Amino acid sequence: MAPSFGEVIKSQYVSLTTFTKDGRPKPTPIWIAPDGDRALVITGKDSWKVKRIRNTPRVTLAVCDRSGNVKGEAVEAVASILDDSRQIERVYDAIGKRYGLLGKVFNFFSKLRGGSTRNVGLELRAA
Repeated sequence: MAPSFGEVIKSQYVSLTTFTKDGRPKPTPIWIAPDGDRALVITGKDSWKVKRIRNTPRVTLAVCDRSGNVKGEAVEAVASILDDSRQIERVYDAIGKRYGLLGKVFNFFSKLRGGSTRNVGLELRAA
């Protein structure tokens, strides 16, 4: 039985697959923080996944391990980019709560390296 969006986003690691203009999949293991009926992710503003999402917001999510080895079926989702610094702070807060001390350390160093000037939040919703 295929997992639901809600089940996948509860996983510690999730494989986020974005798609190139010609439809080729590009999976990336990520940390993800559930936030109601959506999930939040922090990533580099200039990352390839952000460029692909700007072009095609369709993504898939699947449970994976920290190396990106997929452990189940993927679910369809739609990604949007949160550029506003207030929204990015909400993503940082969600990551800190979800991953505890390790998340807080990640947030500290991410902010030290530029925070909202170098990063964006991603909002993922079930398709």
